[in-house]
Amino acid sequence: MDAINLKQPELYINRELSMLEFNRRVIEQAKDTTVPLLERLRFLCIASTNLDEFFEIRVSGLNQQVKYGSVQTGSDNLPPAEVLNRISRLAHELVADQYRVLNEILIPELADKQIRILRRKSWRPKLSRWVKRYFNRELLPVLSPIGLDPAHPFPRVLNKNLYFIVSLEGKDAFGRDSGYAIVQAPRSLPRIIPVPKEQATGQYDFILLSSIIHAHVDDLFPGMKTTGCYQFRVTRDSDLFVDDEEVDDLLRALEGELPSRRFSDAVRLEVADNCPPDITNFLLHHFGLNENALYQVNGPVNLNRLLAIHDLVNRPDLIYPGFIPELPRRLVKHTNIFETLRNGDILLYHPFQSFVPVIDFLRQAAADASVLSIKQTLYRTGNDSAVVEVLKEAARAGKEVTVVIELRARFDEEANIELASNLQEAGAHVVYGVVGYKTHAKMILVIRREGRQLRRYVHLGTGNYHARTARLYTDYGLLTCDNAIGEDVNKLFLQLTGLGRASKLKKLLQSPFTMHKSMMSYIQYETKCAMEGREAKIIAKMNALVDPEITRALYEASRAGVKIELIIRGICCLRPGVPDISENIQVRSIVGRFLEHTRVFYFFHGGEEIIICSSADWMQRNFFHRVETCFPIEEKRPRDQIIKFGLINYLSDNTQAWLLQADGTYKKIKPGSNKPRSAQEACLEQYCQ
Repeated sequence: MDAINLKQPELYINRELSMLEFNRRVIEQAKDTTVPLLERLRFLCIASTNLDEFFEIRVSGLNQQVKYGSVQTGSDNLPPAEVLNRISRLAHELVADQYRVLNEILIPELADKQIRILRRKSWRPKLSRWVKRYFNRELLPVLSPIGLDPAHPFPRVLNKNLYFIVSLEGKDAFGRDSGYAIVQAPRSLPRIIPVPKEQATGQYDFILLSSIIHAHVDDLFPGMKTTGCYQFRVTRDSDLFVDDEEVDDLLRALEGELPSRRFSDAVRLEVADNCPPDITNFLLHHFGLNENALYQVNGPVNLNRLLAIHDLVNRPDLIYPGFIPELPRRLVKHTNIFETLRNGDILLYHPFQSFVPVIDFLRQAAADASVLSIKQTLYRTGNDSAVVEVLKEAARAGKEVTVVIELRARFDEEANIELASNLQEAGAHVVYGVVGYKTHAKMILVIRREGRQLRRYVHLGTGNYHARTARLYTDYGLLTCDNAIGEDVNKLFLQLTGLGRASKLKKLLQSPFTMHKSMMSYIQYETKCAMEGREAKIIAKMNALVDPEITRALYEASRAGVKIELIIRGICCLRPGVPDISENIQVRSIVGRFLEHTRVFYFFHGGEEIIICSSADWMQRNFFHRVETCFPIEEKRPRDQIIKFGLINYLSDNTQAWLLQADGTYKKIKPGSNKPRSAQEACLEQYCQ
C-alpha cells in the first residue's frame, strides 16, 4: 500500500458535532409517524435532556479552554473557539426544529387524541376561576418575587430551574420603581398540571405551571403594573472538579463540590421568544454570556417537563406495547442458579431477557449458607434498588460483602454518596475504587464453599445494575463459574480494594492496562490476514468511537481490504467512505425504542471468530482513565446468539438504521422494495411474549 498520512485532520469528525448529530436522529424519532404518539413526545423530551447535559459538560469544557487561552485540539484540529461557533449554529438549528415539531406536529396530533395543553387564550371562564383558586392555594403562598434594586440584587439562579423576569411600572409602598423583578417557579410543584374533569372539556386537559404564573403575575405586585413577564432558564457548568493529587477523602471532597454545580458558570440562556431585546441583553450581561449562548424558544423553556404527560395519560394505544422479557429455559427448569451455572454459562440479553436472574443470583448468594462473600461494583443503581437491598440483607446476615461504588458517576454523585452510607450502616465494606480512575466495570463475584474447594461465580455486564434501565437499554450480561474468569475477577477486586501491581489476567482484558493494546492487536491481526489474501472481518458495536489510534488502525485495516462493519449509536469520529482510506468501512447508528448500549467486538481472526463483550467504548477515557473489563464469549450457544441477534440482525435493519456519510451527516436507510426489518422488533419477537 502507498503511504498515506492517516493523521490528517480531514479524516476525523469532531466529537462534539457528532454528538449533536446523534441528537438530530433522536429528534427525527419524534417526527416518525410509525412511532406511537406519546413515544414521539418522549423522544422530543429525551433530545432536550441530551442537550442539557451536552451544554453542562461538553460546552462548559470548551468555554474553559477558551477562557484560559488553550489551543489544544483533537484529531480534527479544530480550535475550541471554532468548535463553539459550529456548536452554536447546529444547536440553534436543532432547538428550532424541536419547537417546530412540538408546536406544528405533536401538539395538534395530541389534541386530535383528546390530549390538550391549554393555552391561556383558550381558557373558558369556569376554567379560569379554577386556575385562580389553584394559584391562590398552591402557588401564592410559596412564591417569593424579588424586585431588583440595591437592597435586592439579582438572586442566585439555580441550574436549569424555571424563572420569570417581570417588567414593572409604578412605585411600591416604599417608593421603589426598579423596573424589573425575578420570580422563581417552585421546584416542589409539578410543571404539568392536570385539569380536573369538572373543568375539562376533553379527556386529558393540562395546563403548564408557567401559564398559571403568567396569568396571575399581577397578583404578586399589588398596586403596580406588569408590562411583561418572560420565562427563562440558565444552564450551568456541571462538571465537578476534584484534585486527585490533593484529595484525602473522596466522599467528603465530592460532598463539598456538589453544591457548586447549582451556581457555577452559566453556559446557556433560554428565554421565551417574545422577550424584548433590552431584557434578553440585560440577562445575557448579568450571566456573562454572548449571543451565541442565547436560545429564544416558542414554548416551555424546559421541554423535559412535558415527559410527565407520558405518565399522566392512560392511553395504551399511544405507547409501545408491553412485553414480558424471556427467562432462559435453563433457569426455568432449574431454580438453583449455582447448580445451573456448573453445567454451563448463561448469557442474558436485556431488555429482551429478564434482569431478574441477576437479582436472583445475588438473592440466592445472600441466603446460601455455603456462600462466604459477595463483591460487586456499582456505578448507577437507581432509587429503591433491589440489588442494593439484597446486598444489605447479605451484610446483615453475616456475609462478607464488599461494594466498590463509583462516587463520580456523573449526575448520580449525590445518590451514590447516600448509597455508600446505607451500605456501610448495613455492615458492608464500601470502597470508592481508585482515585483518578472511574470504576466503570460491571462485576459481581460470589465465593461459595463446595466440599473442600471454594468456587467462584461471576456476573459480568455491559450495562449498569439498574433494574429500570435494564428494561430500556440493550445490554449483555454473562453468568459463569469459569475458573479462569473467576480468578481474573478476583484479581480485579483485589486491585480496586487494596494496593499492588496489576496482575496478569488469563481471559479478561482490563483498562487502563491491557484493553487498548489488545484491541489494537486484534485489528492489526485482521489487517495482516487481509494483506496475506486471507479472509478478514471486523464487526464492532458500541456507543462511541473517539480514540484516534483505534481509528487509524481501522483505516489501515480498511486499506488492506478488511471488511469493517461498525454499529455506533452516538459519537463516531471516524469518517467512512473516504476513497483509498475507508471505502471498506460502513458505520450505522440504530435509534429506536430501546437505547442501544451493548458493546460487542467481533474479529474473524483466521476463522477462530473471537467475540468479546465490554463495559467500555472505544474512547480514550475508557481505555486510559477508567477501570473497565472486556470478557470473552466462548461457549457456542451464547456466541451464536450474539452473532445472529446482536450483530447480523442489526446489520440488516432497514427501518431504524442511519448510515454515516463521509461528510459527517447521517442518512436514514429505507426498506424500498425489501421487507421492512427492525432489529429491536426482531429481538422482541424472538425472546419476548
